[in-house]
Amino acid sequence: MTDDNCAKIEKLIVYPVKSLRGIEVDQWPLTAQGLQYDRHWMLVMPNGRFVSQRQLPRMALINTAIYNESLILSAEGHGEVRLPLIASGSRTGFSASIWRDECDVVEAGEEASAWLNKVLQTPKPLRLVNMADGFIRPQSHPQRFGEHTFTAFADAAPFLVANSASLDRLNQQLTQHSISTVDMRRFRPNVIVSGLSAFEEHKVQGLQHHDGLTLKLCDHCERCIMTTINPDSGEKDKAMEPYKTLVTLNPMPDNTKAAAFAVNAILEPPKSTIWKVGDELSIQR
Repeated sequence: MTDDNCAKIEKLIVYPVKSLRGIEVDQWPLTAQGLQYDRHWMLVMPNGRFVSQRQLPRMALINTAIYNESLILSAEGHGEVRLPLIASGSRTGFSASIWRDECDVVEAGEEASAWLNKVLQTPKPLRLVNMADGFIRPQSHPQRFGEHTFTAFADAAPFLVANSASLDRLNQQLTQHSISTVDMRRFRPNVIVSGLSAFEEHKVQGLQHHDGLTLKLCDHCERCIMTTINPDSGEKDKAMEPYKTLVTLNPMPDNTKAAAFAVNAILEPPKSTIWKVGDELSIQR
């Protein structure tokens, strides 16, 4: 394939706990539900409603790691807490909600929940949960991703694919207006690629790996206030940047007052594989 038809994986990032920091990996298993362990856990309020950086910006300061069959959470000044990737023993299940979806979940570990409440200084006690055994989250957007596409606790699609050239273009615009530049952590993608022009990802049909599997690029990802949260301080930008600049640069096609960045994607065919940073992807236009 020619350079014009070739993209390259620059980074792979998995986010084990929804809204906590991600993990950059050199290679990682991909499944039909997303990167393995991506958004496998989330925090919920006493009423079962999920929480994210939208309500608790300081979630951006908590590190995650996966090592020796354990999920490790850590934060500066608070040490760390560990819990097994696969929990054993019986746990009482309950219902939790993420957007409009009701899910059967279980608490991942009381110690981990207590540690997170202490670090986040939450006004109400939160619980760290994962899906109950055998439960599959309903598909709320079959018209977008197909009725047989499922995720854990991701907002929408199994994968979020970002283009490094689009970030460069955004930062050029920010610099022109004397606004601080941002890095890709603001947008929490799973796969970052190069080889596309700025915002060309919105016009591409898919990215095919040499193993025959393709990331089908479904639609624009509409952004929110989380893009204004500094991942190093956990504070929101008072001027609502870079969101405001992004709205003018790359609005949603059906709503010019909303910003788009990166694309929602699914894996076709829905098989498991392992991809690596540096792998080439054939661009399907």
